[in-house]
Amino acid sequence: MPRIPLGRRQSRAVSRQIRKVTRGMGSLDSAIYDSIAGSPSPLLDATMPPLTHAADHSKLWFAIAVAMGLSGRPNLQRGAVRGVGSLAVTSVLTNQFAKRVRRRPRPSSSLVPVPRRGRSIPRSNSLPSGHSASAAAFATGVAIESPVAGLALSALAGLVGLSRVATGAHYPGDVAIGLGIGAAVATAGAQVAPPIVRRRISIPAPTTVDGPSIGDGTGVTVLVNPSSGQGSGEQICRRIVDELPGAAIVDLSTLDDYAAAAHRAAESAQVLAVVGGDGTVATVASAALTADIPLAVFAAGTFNHFARDIGTPTADDTLAAMRDGRICRVDAARLNDDRVILNTASIGAYPHFVRTRQRVESRTGKAMGSVIAAVHVLRHSRPQRIRVNNEDLDVTLFLLGSSMYGSSGFAPARRERLDDGLLDVRFLVAGPRFAFLRVVYGLLTGRLQRSQAYREMQVPEFTFTADEPVVIAHDGEIGESYDEATITVFYRALQIYGSSITPR
Repeated sequence: MPRIPLGRRQSRAVSRQIRKVTRGMGSLDSAIYDSIAGSPSPLLDATMPPLTHAADHSKLWFAIAVAMGLSGRPNLQRGAVRGVGSLAVTSVLTNQFAKRVRRRPRPSSSLVPVPRRGRSIPRSNSLPSGHSASAAAFATGVAIESPVAGLALSALAGLVGLSRVATGAHYPGDVAIGLGIGAAVATAGAQVAPPIVRRRISIPAPTTVDGPSIGDGTGVTVLVNPSSGQGSGEQICRRIVDELPGAAIVDLSTLDDYAAAAHRAAESAQVLAVVGGDGTVATVASAALTADIPLAVFAAGTFNHFARDIGTPTADDTLAAMRDGRICRVDAARLNDDRVILNTASIGAYPHFVRTRQRVESRTGKAMGSVIAAVHVLRHSRPQRIRVNNEDLDVTLFLLGSSMYGSSGFAPARRERLDDGLLDVRFLVAGPRFAFLRVVYGLLTGRLQRSQAYREMQVPEFTFTADEPVVIAHDGEIGESYDEATITVFYRALQIYGSSITPR
């Protein structure tokens, strides 16, 4: 009798043990199924069939995704997109691949009470449960962006899995494997396209001061740029005259030097107000900062980023804040001690990036619009060489914001606070061969912040030098050229009328 090699004997022994374990698990699986499916429960009879039917073809999850999209809350909207994307990938993976790995017949539905049985007997392979996989994928995808909503949906996904057993469609093991596949797909998706995570830093409580009594507007000087935006400055000015008849009005359109006019007005005013866009607001803010008097902002520009971030996007909001005396101190950044920056500064092709994104985002959405704009700029722009921390860098896109923005990446969301004492600096560095493709991949997958070409820092001061003058755009205006620039935060130096410095 031939002798069987030791290695082969050991392999056979392991195989026997595996078969014994799987048979035991199969018996346990069947026993659990018999217990659930055969239990006489009016509650299961009433709830399980409608729930499992609602989950057919993922109708339940698509309806929830639509509701989340209409909620107006960015984290829920992102969660809906991620959940549906995870569900779609999971559905293909489960039905086209996983169900073909190992054949397993459906359980017998004879134990299931008639009121609880499914409308039709599924004919596809029982292992794994497609309903459960889709449920877990959607719930996990939502949880990545919104943990609270994801917790509630995870409970609902578990009930969908239970309904598949209770109605006789699957064994519990099919459901468990399906839930695992769906959760794994959504988790892997978070590695490919990381979620937006708000950074948490410890910031002292807001600094507030009592404002002067406004009354009829006496002591208030209003500088108006009637050409801001689409001419809305004149309408807002008429509203101010009606509400604050004692205020002094200065029409900037008749003057050549806005900055000089603002500084003259600040010498005698108790409150300085400005009607205009971000560029005009920054000019007037410099005068208010020098005189250390409150500034009121009436948004009349195209985008009005600063007015939105301080909680006064409309003239009514600003007037209410003035009458309530709600003054808070926010940061102001200075460029070489002569230009005030309230929102952002940029060099290179960033203004071109913003214009391109705005042109296409109405058709593609902001995220894809950002990708298209960045690819266009990276292909057609010429890098500018600057020196930062004794390192020579060829910069393609450069953005510096006053105060931290609410998310990482190169198309940041709104600022969470305006008084954290930091500059938010982000830029792309031109690299060697294939660097362009790596940047595009990072943009498409949401992993740009992990690329060697992407730099991000939060600092109280930022300095760069250049071999030839570089144009710096700030607060929506094309500025001067500099061969050396230092941008410094003046911590909570600007008094501002606003409803909040922690925008939602």
